[in-house]
Amino acid sequence: MNKILCEIMGLSSGASAGGAFAIVLKESEGRRRLPIMIGNVEAHAIAAELEGMKPQRPLTHDLMKSLLDNLGAIVLEIIIDDLRESTFYAKIILELSGLTYDVDARPSDAIALAVRAQVPIYVAESVLDIAAFLPSDDIYDDEDEIVDEENPEEKQKEKEREPIPKTKADLIASLQNKLREALEAEEYERAAKLRDDIKKLTSANN
Repeated sequence: MNKILCEIMGLSSGASAGGAFAIVLKESEGRRRLPIMIGNVEAHAIAAELEGMKPQRPLTHDLMKSLLDNLGAIVLEIIIDDLRESTFYAKIILELSGLTYDVDARPSDAIALAVRAQVPIYVAESVLDIAAFLPSDDIYDDEDEIVDEENPEEKQKEKEREPIPKTKADLIASLQNKLREALEAEEYERAAKLRDDIKKLTSANN
């Protein structure tokens, strides 16, 4: 499995997704970004550690880390290794008594533990290929025309110039562009539907 080192870019909440949070990962040596929907509790657990906040009593992920430390287990890394039916899957890689163990986990729990153990966060290349997006300023090459975002008339002209998808590859590219726009606008429900559509099309190609 090819895995890509990533870092936490930030956390964001979206009113359109009922107050749920998305954690955004970014390639350490690239531009792709991967948003993952997570729960409120996990989001606050990650944010608390990133901001150096120490609760009076240990949170669940603090307890996980303490248990592992007391058992002599070492967290080596975490990997977000699969995406099935719009659900991400992860593994926590541990070392204990000279043996390595892969423990299944939700990405949110794995990341919350990773920031406490200060270990690398990896994402499978196959997951990034399906679910990651590029920021707007990466859509155009230097020699391409860049639309003035402050000029609505120019934006409308650009939309009119957008070609109608003719092949399955064109349709997938078009859906990926819409997915990027939905994620940047924090329209997570729409993004989830678009991601499902992309996955169905890419699965049909295999």
